[in-house]
Amino acid sequence: MELTHINDQGRAKMVDVSEKGNTERKAVAAASVYMKRETLDIIAQGKAKKGDVLSVAQVAGIMAAKNTSSLIPMCHPLNISGCDIKFVLDFEKNKVDIEASTKIVGKTGVEMEALTAVSTAALTIYDMCKAVDRGMVISDIMLLEKSGGKSGIFKRQF
Repeated sequence: MELTHINDQGRAKMVDVSEKGNTERKAVAAASVYMKRETLDIIAQGKAKKGDVLSVAQVAGIMAAKNTSSLIPMCHPLNISGCDIKFVLDFEKNKVDIEASTKIVGKTGVEMEALTAVSTAALTIYDMCKAVDRGMVISDIMLLEKSGGKSGIFKRQF
C-alpha cells in the first residue's frame, strides 16, 4: 500500500480528488477524558466556574470539525452536512467519554473531521476544568467507524 500524501520527490502533497464521484460519507470517532471524581461531579452538576463544560465542549468540537482543513495541512476543506457530539459521564471510571459523528456528501471522507471534533471537545473539557484538576488525562482517541467512498466500511473491533 502506498502513501497518497507523498509526491514523486518524497514531499507532502494534497491528494487530487477531482476525479472521484460524490458519495455519502460518514465517520464516528471517540475520545475519553479521565479525571478526579470531584471534577466529574463539578461537570455533572454544572458548577464549573467557566460555565457549562459539556455545552462549550460540544460547540468547540463542532467548530473544530468544520475547520479541520485549517488545522491538518493536507485535509481538503469540506462542506460538512452534519456533526453531532455526545458525552457519557462514567462515574465508575471517573471519565467523560466523547463520541463525534460527521457526515458529508462529497469526494473525500470525514474521518479527520470526526477525530478533530473529539480531540477538541476533550481539550475544551481540560481547559475548562484545569483549575481544579491539572492531572486529567486525554486518551483513547480513535476512529470507531467510517463508511462511503472506494475503501468502503470500517468498523473498529474491540
